[in-house]
Amino acid sequence: MVKKIFTYLILPIVIIGLVYAIVQSVMQPVRFNKERAAREAVAIERLKDIRTLQVAFKSETGHFTSSIDSLKDFYNKGKIEVVMQIGSQDDSVAVENTKKLKKRNPRIKPEEMFELYRKGEQLVFSIKNEIPVRDTLFNSRPDFCVDSLAFIPFSGDSLLIESTIKKVSGVNVPLFEASMPYKSLLKGLNNQLRINLDAEREDTGRYPGLKVGSVTAPNNNAGNWE
Repeated sequence: MVKKIFTYLILPIVIIGLVYAIVQSVMQPVRFNKERAAREAVAIERLKDIRTLQVAFKSETGHFTSSIDSLKDFYNKGKIEVVMQIGSQDDSVAVENTKKLKKRNPRIKPEEMFELYRKGEQLVFSIKNEIPVRDTLFNSRPDFCVDSLAFIPFSGDSLLIESTIKKVSGVNVPLFEASMPYKSLLKGLNNQLRINLDAEREDTGRYPGLKVGSVTAPNNNAGNWE
């Protein structure tokens, strides 16, 4: 009787338990990597947004910032200079007309040239306008929220951001870096798998997380996922 109970009741339960444990051990890394990819996609978009704002900020100030609040203020209240090209340098008539006009009136302003252009004169010139940052950047993103840039997605931890000016070949080069360590970005997932991932990245000399830019050497503001 005991043998029958073991054979027909206990043994199948044990087998099912072992199969379940094996499946779980195989599926855990699969689920981890799937969720990691989903979180990285969100994080990468946020880091790209920070890069876009930093580049615009530098174009106006000459340097990057290590303050998310400064970036937010720049987005909400700042302006950027936009150069609008009027006419074409390939239009020989417009080029010649412009030369003659400037020869007659060397102090003519782009605004005055624009009025002449509107009246039908063939000219080629550029005119500068100041446009609010928030009316220029991320216009195609109705869900964009500048306040979210301060935080690492899925954890609420503060994003890490630095800026510096480094002398390279005798020239002062502004640099910035924004990063999200996996410890924060992958918070709540299998911790041992996250630790293994960090160790793998560190062993190969890579940052254990996502990062854009670098404060140690110029890298054209590249992200480490690119």
